[in-house]
Amino acid sequence: MFDTVLVANRGEIAVRVIRTLRALGVRSVAVFSDADADARHVREADTAVRIGPAPAAESYLSVERLLAAAARTGAQAVHPGYGFLAENAGFARACADAGLVFIGPPAEAIALMGDKIRAKETVRAAGVPVVPGSSGSGLTDAQLADAAREIGVPVLLKPSAGGGGKGMRLVRDAAVLADEIAAARREARASFGDDTLLVERWIDRPRHIEIQVLADGHGQVVHLGERECSLQRRHQKIIEEAPSVLLDEQTRAAMGEAAVQAARSCGYAGAGTVEFIVPGHDPSSYFFMEMNTRLQVEHPVTELVTGVDLVEWQLRVAAGEPLGFGQADVELTGHAVEARVCAEDPARGFLPSGGTVLRLREPQGEGVRTDSGLSEGTEVGSLYDPMLSKVIAYGPDRATALRKLRAALAETVTLGVQTNAGFLRRLLAHPAVVAGELDTGLVEREAEGLVPTDVPDEVYEAAAAVRLEGLRPRAEGWVDPFSVPNGWRLGGTSRPVGFPLRIQDPVEWVPQGTHTVTDDRVAVTLDGVRHTFHRAGDWLGRDGDAWHVRDHDPVAASLTGSGHAGADSLTAPMPGTVTVVKVAVGDEVAAGQSLLVVEAMKMEHVISAPHAGTVAELDVAPGSTVAMDQVLAVVEPHEEAQP
Repeated sequence: MFDTVLVANRGEIAVRVIRTLRALGVRSVAVFSDADADARHVREADTAVRIGPAPAAESYLSVERLLAAAARTGAQAVHPGYGFLAENAGFARACADAGLVFIGPPAEAIALMGDKIRAKETVRAAGVPVVPGSSGSGLTDAQLADAAREIGVPVLLKPSAGGGGKGMRLVRDAAVLADEIAAARREARASFGDDTLLVERWIDRPRHIEIQVLADGHGQVVHLGERECSLQRRHQKIIEEAPSVLLDEQTRAAMGEAAVQAARSCGYAGAGTVEFIVPGHDPSSYFFMEMNTRLQVEHPVTELVTGVDLVEWQLRVAAGEPLGFGQADVELTGHAVEARVCAEDPARGFLPSGGTVLRLREPQGEGVRTDSGLSEGTEVGSLYDPMLSKVIAYGPDRATALRKLRAALAETVTLGVQTNAGFLRRLLAHPAVVAGELDTGLVEREAEGLVPTDVPDEVYEAAAAVRLEGLRPRAEGWVDPFSVPNGWRLGGTSRPVGFPLRIQDPVEWVPQGTHTVTDDRVAVTLDGVRHTFHRAGDWLGRDGDAWHVRDHDPVAASLTGSGHAGADSLTAPMPGTVTVVKVAVGDEVAAGQSLLVVEAMKMEHVISAPHAGTVAELDVAPGSTVAMDQVLAVVEPHEEAQP
């Protein structure tokens, strides 16, 4: 076993790898950018090395700086985690050239399976069924469009060089193929440095099932069962579970053997995942999609149902040890479900969010595990992936695991940053999810009904109670009656004490019930019902949901803005970076025309013209960093378009 391992990643996966290194008695080395100088993974490692400024290209994606950090600290091996350079064959080769062991598969296997086009051809030759789609690499936009028309819409555009849903586009209308191909190339280039695309047939209402494989350097390959990953939003997995309720033992064995053959076909070693698309009406008709040549985000559910520490076996295989078990020794016991907690705001269309973590509570205990990179004071910015943590629950059966996970998400508190924890809790209670009737489109179809449209009255009551409590005099003894917030006025008249608040729309709220306020909680009784919230600063939280409460000043609000009507101003929907500007001041634009693209946390958002008109102001350029709600441009409507 190694003495020292450098973890070339950040956030929850770095913390998780460090945990296993500590258990094995291996010294851990963390790396960090300026944005992560006080991050949890930095504090938990045995030592840490600064590798550059905040942008990933100058820090976590810098092979030269990572290798230098390994040399400075005497590391013998590098664990890449996932994301960043985890599936970069060049990084694996550079580690070998520097005398370091790359804790992952051989560079040749990464290169082969990292190219989705070559991967499909390779596994097809090994007898693994693949999804029908385009053939050949380096297709032009026109060739991709022709292939899509030949296959017939709907089709899926996919980057050949990456995964995780980045750059994937579902196209249902052939008329928008050109725009969608261009957008997919931009996202692929930004995420993977390679904009090569392929196109595949879209299978309606599919299920996404993947098989975990583990291979040593001595020719042995086993699979550790499947994970169901069908609950996705924008092609990103948000809930994963093991095993899948869809598969019977015969289909599980067949898919497992197909995954093993796929791993053998590329000379694989270490932990990897073979992903399949499966028609829900016919599980026996499964198709290979891709192989992820790394540890998966959802690996904890496999660990919980098999008892196998996948990071430990990554280390042992990389150190040259043979697997200590065979296929017959693998047993799936119980059920595990994982939820990905991300920095995003469901009420704003799941746009990325950011801020400082003011209050943190992460569930642990019997049958519950949280993998997290957070701590109080963590600054969540727009430069890195939005996933903050993972909450995983285990039980003897699926119903128990789901119930435990819903309860754990209700206990999750991340005040200061909007997250999707409350949304995930409601999703896990959806009848189709409870019944196991899943498909990759379910979340998109049902999302609107899982996002509350109104702020509950008790939230305003709690916010007003906090403000009322803050006005009360703290001195003992005689109290100036004019300092008591009871609404008393000269002449014996009084009026209720109200507070102008803003969560969504401005509200003037007068406290109505009784309340108790402490440093970290507020409890209010409204209409005979007691409601308890976590609190920190201007934030309130309950059952995984959070509300940012602002004091509303109508005078100040009327004085802000660009001087143009709100409907004419285009503002940033999230903090991020402007990547594309398609217009200039004076240009005539049509209603709905794409004007700019803002990117945050590896997600693009297109800013479109609200109406036909003329671009009167343009306050940003490609590369501009913008804050949420910052005015980007102003489109003055044509006279005939004005109401």
